[in-house]
Amino acid sequence: MHWFMMVICAVIFVVVFGVMFYSIVKHRKSVGHKSQELAEPIWVELGWTIVPLLIVIGMALPATKVLVAQKDTTNADLTIKTTGMQWKWGYDYIKGEGEGISFISTLDNAHRAMSDSGNPPPTDNYLLKVDNPMVVPVGKKIRVITTANDVIHAWMVPAFGVKQDAIPGFVRDTWFKAEKVGDYYGQCAELCGKEHAYMPIHVKVVSAEEYSAWVDGQKKAMAALADDPSKTWTVADMVKRGESVYAANCAACHQANGKGAGPIKALDGAAVMLDADHTKAINVLLNGQANGAMPAWRQLSDTEIAAVITYAKNSWSNKTDQVVQPAEVVAARK
Repeated sequence: MHWFMMVICAVIFVVVFGVMFYSIVKHRKSVGHKSQELAEPIWVELGWTIVPLLIVIGMALPATKVLVAQKDTTNADLTIKTTGMQWKWGYDYIKGEGEGISFISTLDNAHRAMSDSGNPPPTDNYLLKVDNPMVVPVGKKIRVITTANDVIHAWMVPAFGVKQDAIPGFVRDTWFKAEKVGDYYGQCAELCGKEHAYMPIHVKVVSAEEYSAWVDGQKKAMAALADDPSKTWTVADMVKRGESVYAANCAACHQANGKGAGPIKALDGAAVMLDADHTKAINVLLNGQANGAMPAWRQLSDTEIAAVITYAKNSWSNKTDQVVQPAEVVAARK
């Protein structure tokens, strides 16, 4: 499409400016040419109106065809729901091979540390590496459904020509087809809060065989990690589980030491963490608070929510020896 339009524009440029400069040179006063008044024949008026109109129509028809194709998300081989959240992406494979796979993609902790250092070393994929990239097969039409659970985000991967807003309460969609295997990167393209710069997108395009192997591995891993919400955990085991959940989801705002920063409240010494009533902390994670300043974390599993609360209740100066069980979170969801 680009070169088709460029050729047409180049031909028009050459013809119009060729005639113009020929007229200037051939009919200049210095060679004795005298100006004269010419009548305006109707065929000239019709010509310079009809010809450009036909050219525009000739350009508009294929352009419209491409534009419609850009928005045609039907007959996709794979459908992935992409949920923007402060400040990470959630991916749910909802149709096609891999249906049922679900995970959250977060900036790699090593890149966060490089950024926090103030003097990061030269890195090709600086602030683009994630812990869990979106994986898709090469040569397949991938439909991407976008939405958000807090503020407006935008899922953008320039190499695919894709940029689609992710709006809370709305569902939008777009599609792409990667023609080569490899790693493709993008970022959230809508200012979404203080961690906007730390919300990268990594799409890993692999062969059909590699994709099938990845799907098989993901399903086995999900089955192994599937927790029984009725299981009773010890404090030590729940704190250990919660530490990784906190590092991946909470440390960016509340800091690793639990002290918070600026308007972000500290968890170290917080009344809600010291309170023996577990439902207070559970409700904060399930529903958020402060008009979204603290987002809801319903996307975490019951065990993950119980684990991260238990971790916060028993870390830093918080030595409550309390353990929140997944069953309590299940009850609070109702």
